[in-house]
Amino acid sequence: MSGHWRQLSARAARTVQALSPATRALAGTGALTSALLTAHAAINLALIRRPQNVATQVTERVSILIPARNEADRIADTLRGVLAQEGLPNLEIVVLDDGSTDDTARIVKEIADGDPRVRLMIGPNETPPEAWLGKSWACYRLAQESTGTVLVFIDADVHLAPHAVASTVRMMRDGELDLLSPYPHQIAVTWAERLTQPMVTWSWMNVLPARLTETKHYPSMAAAIGQFLVVDARAYRISGGHAAVSDMILEDVGVLRALKRAGFRGTPADGSAVARCRMYTGPSAIYEGYTKSVWSAFRPEPAAYGLMAFMLLAYVAPPVFAVAGPDRRTRMWGLAGYSCGVAGRVLVARRTGERIWPDCYTQPASVAAFVGLLAASLRGHRAGTLTWRGRLLP
Repeated sequence: MSGHWRQLSARAARTVQALSPATRALAGTGALTSALLTAHAAINLALIRRPQNVATQVTERVSILIPARNEADRIADTLRGVLAQEGLPNLEIVVLDDGSTDDTARIVKEIADGDPRVRLMIGPNETPPEAWLGKSWACYRLAQESTGTVLVFIDADVHLAPHAVASTVRMMRDGELDLLSPYPHQIAVTWAERLTQPMVTWSWMNVLPARLTETKHYPSMAAAIGQFLVVDARAYRISGGHAAVSDMILEDVGVLRALKRAGFRGTPADGSAVARCRMYTGPSAIYEGYTKSVWSAFRPEPAAYGLMAFMLLAYVAPPVFAVAGPDRRTRMWGLAGYSCGVAGRVLVARRTGERIWPDCYTQPASVAAFVGLLAASLRGHRAGTLTWRGRLLP
């Protein structure tokens, strides 16, 4: 019997020895990839625009546009923050109650309290027209009703600092940009939020070259967030605005891509100093919210699977290699890859005010969760089972 075990042990040792070069190469590739992305994030953080909550004056007409559907539990704080904006003497606020079945409209009326800057539109609770999705249809109607030279789209769960809009508009104008989309600080309370929400900002800060996104018109170099989207009204209308992306689930990215195709310039920004948002409040909301849309950011489908493999290699595999690598060199590569991944997350977290300990050290789990959500989103899209706000998505 002991001879049998010696044979098995020898065979296992030979297998490990044969696999070691390939495993070591994978571990090294993952570590180098993670290190390069972290270095890129460090460079980006020095270049990315960041509006500040400091007093500035914008005299042109600014239209703040808020689409709201069943937002009775969140619209009050958002609207109060909008009404408290400073440095905007020529401001209009248009809120669209998009077929809500709760008290959204009543709350808007109570908070506005006759303020002449506020206009409430009441939309019917019906399916959007053919080839339109609900969010794009709502934003399109708001833009049609606006009179400003600058359009500011705000989601109904975003809280703005007093100088948020004025400082962002000023930065857009001074930078000769046509669109600026500051990513709010993402509030994360539950464990599920803390696992997933930091990926919202971390992803584009690691991948997109900050200055090239401003100067080049490549639609692929586009990141924007509908939570806070500031755009020149003329550029918006010439490029088609939301009408050009009527059937896109990620309509915010679509608007920026449409502008770039039309020759205009736009870029994301770090908005953590001027805005905050709690997108989702638990696992079920996170699952529904991301699976409904994330598939559309990575097309065609083979590219999505390639991205998943890339992220697993760079961020999830390293700690596995660090613990279970077949030899010391593989384990050291794994440790280096894990350390670089955490370092990149820490850099972004410090900039945006997110938790560092222990959240940044669970970066492999965060990336694995994102990969799982992307895979589920792709499956749901193929099956035609994705829904949002009670409406079936194409």
